[in-house]
Amino acid sequence: MPESITVEATRGSAPKSLTRLIEGDADILSAQLQQLRARAFPPSAEKELRKFMAGEAAKLIGISDAYLRTLVLDGVIPEAEKNAAGRRLYSLKQIHDIRDHLGKNKKGYVPRRANGDKLQVLAVTNFKGGSGKTTTSAHLAQFFALRGYRVLAVDLDPQASLSALFGIQPEFDLEANETIYGAIRYDEQQRPLRDIVRKTYFTGLDIVPGNLELQEFEHETPRALTEKSRSADKMFFTRVATSLTSVQGDYDIVVLDCPPSLGYLTLSALCAATSVLVTIHPQMLDVASMSQFLHMTAGLFDVVERAGGNAGYDFFRYVLTRYEPNDGSQSQIAGLLKGLFGDRVLTNAMVKSAAISDAGITKQTLYEVGRENFHRQTYDRAIEALDALNSEIEALVSQTWGRK
Repeated sequence: MPESITVEATRGSAPKSLTRLIEGDADILSAQLQQLRARAFPPSAEKELRKFMAGEAAKLIGISDAYLRTLVLDGVIPEAEKNAAGRRLYSLKQIHDIRDHLGKNKKGYVPRRANGDKLQVLAVTNFKGGSGKTTTSAHLAQFFALRGYRVLAVDLDPQASLSALFGIQPEFDLEANETIYGAIRYDEQQRPLRDIVRKTYFTGLDIVPGNLELQEFEHETPRALTEKSRSADKMFFTRVATSLTSVQGDYDIVVLDCPPSLGYLTLSALCAATSVLVTIHPQMLDVASMSQFLHMTAGLFDVVERAGGNAGYDFFRYVLTRYEPNDGSQSQIAGLLKGLFGDRVLTNAMVKSAAISDAGITKQTLYEVGRENFHRQTYDRAIEALDALNSEIEALVSQTWGRK
């Protein structure tokens, strides 16, 4: 390597190549992250979802707390665990069981898709990092699971932030071929996606994790495109959609967390999607970047459509993220976007909140942490905005299934 690409690693040490220096820093950081995780989650422990107070459980099911108490007293459902203060606590599995029991006699408690309703594949995407894409994906997937849907989250980002949120450390917890790359690769080592799916601690929500091997798809696709005999199964834009066919009977909703780039993996995800959510941080630089993203996407989709790819969606919406309503410039940009795109900008936004940021420090979402861990007004404001946004997306999904 040329002398110009060497650096001093530490004062007084021998020069290192830039490659070795970066690799060393990566190893140091990975080891530190592993230590931090070991402290938070000992080797014998697994990440667990908190229990829900009776009022929270009743709200999720769609009944009153009094009716939930009656179901317990009448022996219709088992007595719940109680905390030190004598208050009833319900796991998400128990909530789903109660929902299933009530759904036997009355519709509306179990909102899963019916026969004839197509699998909803929601791609969450943006060309620019830092737009709140993964935070949006995680909260959306968990919201649907809390509501009683069967959900699959797919981490398509080599940086694997979504996987980390679900307690999976990409460098240590995954072997080769344990990401969606295993199901979309071009050689004989391809395997069914069903064999790659992992259960999570969030009942009703499974995940296909990601790590750096996803980059292999970006490297191998150009080679596959140059092959003389390019059959349909070799076309890169069909591969994510094809991989989902092995699991489509198991889920109602699939949430695809796309990479912050417009590569082959993102395009394949967009072609697999039935609907698309584009996250936007309402600041001028981000909006300018999004303009370039949309121009590039349109150009590439034109090529894909001509080759027979799918580019038709049940809905295509913009999601304002990290939104500060009291910030005048952000409110102006939000108004501009709504003036330009109308209903394609969701009415509700994911607001910037200390509660969401603080939960993220411990690799949790707002749905995973209890109200008691925050200033109540801060928590209530954030959860209200989050529920409003996700409920708006749920309503769009229901419309595609012909429901009110």
